[in-house]
Amino acid sequence: MMKVTILGSSSAKPSAELHPSAQIVNIDEQYFLVDAGEGVQQQMFRCGINPLKLRGIFISHLHGDHVFGLFPLLSTLGLYGRVMPLRIFAPQPFGEILQGFLHYFESRLGYEIEWTEVDTTAHVPIFESKCFEVWSLPLRHSLRASGFLFREKPAALNVDKFKIERYGLNICQIVAAKRGEDVILDDGTVIPNSELTYIPRRAVSYAYCSDTSFSAKLAERVRGVDMLYHEATYAEDSRSVAAERGHSTASQAAEVARRAGAGRLLIGHFSSRYKEPQILLQEARAVFAETEIAVEGRTYEIK
Repeated sequence: MMKVTILGSSSAKPSAELHPSAQIVNIDEQYFLVDAGEGVQQQMFRCGINPLKLRGIFISHLHGDHVFGLFPLLSTLGLYGRVMPLRIFAPQPFGEILQGFLHYFESRLGYEIEWTEVDTTAHVPIFESKCFEVWSLPLRHSLRASGFLFREKPAALNVDKFKIERYGLNICQIVAAKRGEDVILDDGTVIPNSELTYIPRRAVSYAYCSDTSFSAKLAERVRGVDMLYHEATYAEDSRSVAAERGHSTASQAAEVARRAGAGRLLIGHFSSRYKEPQILLQEARAVFAETEIAVEGRTYEIK
């Protein structure tokens, strides 16, 4: 099961109501932080998420509203007594910034940080476990930036217990069926694998795309994604400003979702000029009906 909790949904300027970009992606109780704007650890506490559960952190780019909350969080993990290494995926020159932080503030952190450089020009797998993988997504921003595609691997086949009883299958036959093979009974009867097995649940996917101007190629790379988070910093009347600053309008975000054939679209990273983001939601829904606003503190289950 995959879930996403929104910790922050605003763009650069601070706000009394909203927080800078940060999310938690939960895949079968494996927690990953995606971007770390200022105040991210307080937001985790408010949402009941234990920072010690973090398996890894993905940073899209090195603008402050996406990374200023990371270093206080790293210090807090040390105070909590974390000993398990923490993997961080981020573009250059994150390594230089990390070394400065460790040198001046946390020379004895208590756990290792394993940094993996993200090539912001390549769409490649950067993390893999037995049940899911994460791919980089090149973005079009004012500096090197990458989105992230979280994709579950297909679940293993299950064998119907009633069919086991019906055909009197032995262990070897059950194992063969789980491998996807047809089963041959003792009398020579061939039972098609499709009659014996079923997929317990469909594999799902989630794409995080912030910050970026409109990209048709991005839509191709996330084709068929179940949920797409795409920045929607501006309304359509500010399209030229969005292009100049490497951002998207709400309708452009919706166009990416439409071209990708996404199941749902979450929009966020709103400019502080919009006191109420409903205008952005309306513009996006005019292009892609299955659009929602990314609400801070809310958890979205991806089905």
